[in-house]
Amino acid sequence: MNVSFIDFKREYLEIKEEIDNAVNKVLESGWFVLGKEVEAFEKEFASYCGVNYCYGVNSGTDALYLSLRALGLNPKDEVIIPVNTFIASALAVSQLGAIPVFVDVDEKTGNIDPAKIEKKIGYATKAIMAVHLYGQIADMKEILTLAKRHQLLVIEDACQAHGATYEGKKAGGFGDIAAFSFYPTKNLGAYGDAGAVVTKNDQLAEKIKLLRNYGQKEKYYHEIKGVNSRMDELQAAILRVKLRYLDAWVKKRREIVARYNRQLADLPLTLPKEKENRFHSYYLYVIRTAERDALMGYMKEKGIGALIHYPAPLHLQRAYRELKYKDGDFPLAEKFCKEIISLPLYPQIKEEEVDYVCQSIRSFFNEKI
Repeated sequence: MNVSFIDFKREYLEIKEEIDNAVNKVLESGWFVLGKEVEAFEKEFASYCGVNYCYGVNSGTDALYLSLRALGLNPKDEVIIPVNTFIASALAVSQLGAIPVFVDVDEKTGNIDPAKIEKKIGYATKAIMAVHLYGQIADMKEILTLAKRHQLLVIEDACQAHGATYEGKKAGGFGDIAAFSFYPTKNLGAYGDAGAVVTKNDQLAEKIKLLRNYGQKEKYYHEIKGVNSRMDELQAAILRVKLRYLDAWVKKRREIVARYNRQLADLPLTLPKEKENRFHSYYLYVIRTAERDALMGYMKEKGIGALIHYPAPLHLQRAYRELKYKDGDFPLAEKFCKEIISLPLYPQIKEEEVDYVCQSIRSFFNEKI
């Protein structure tokens, strides 16, 4: 049996008629940028997140970058971010000429450890970026308390957290501003690149609206130096269809996770931990083992498409060598990155495929006894 990490075709076939109708409606309209579909999606997603405003942009990376610009960050300002995250979190800071300041993680979740943030706050620190890794919201109560104490801004990198909640509140509704990605693999994924910025703040919303569209309120009259970062009508129409399925698909993900957990519980693995008062939306199901590389090789032989998110923490990436970090500076993140494996997980995966993955992992450990 071959088990793909994700199968986009299965998802499409499940909602084919609705997707085809949505796409055809856009094509027949003859309007492809910043039209009725984008406007409607923005209203619907803002309502879903429990915020006042949503503006569609062309990627999650741009959503992060524009959020930081809207917050008024400048070159040489420092932004605290977790050292274990996709590089886009740091690149958005670097695009501004600002400096990412890395913090080690909570070993149980991989999210930023609030207890380690305060000692990294200095005179140049202007913001904390809270990344909701793998679909579990970071410890926002502690982060917001720290931010208030030190008069810092808070941006949520919610690019992996569609449908997740913390104390009953959806991702995107905690910080000053939040960024989402709709990359195709995400719980709410487009059929190409797309992203969004959400906020409750009127002034930040107005800045995002200007920034994403060349800085113009009126065509050809530019208030500020903006960029071209707009969600297109086709992606908005597709996302509107898929948003209606998001909660049901997250529920299905959690059912698949429960199936994994039941079958893997007695093996020498560290399984994902859902913290108290959280609703993990499981963008990824990430297990850990000190025998990661051997297990990855074994699963590949068995036709299982497992992946690693992410194999190297940011401080050890060559792209950030100018920050002069070294091995051992963030021991928990370094250990985490050497042990993690993401198993196949998407709403349309079949029970027998999940069972095959679990049986293969069990066989790997049995053969070692």
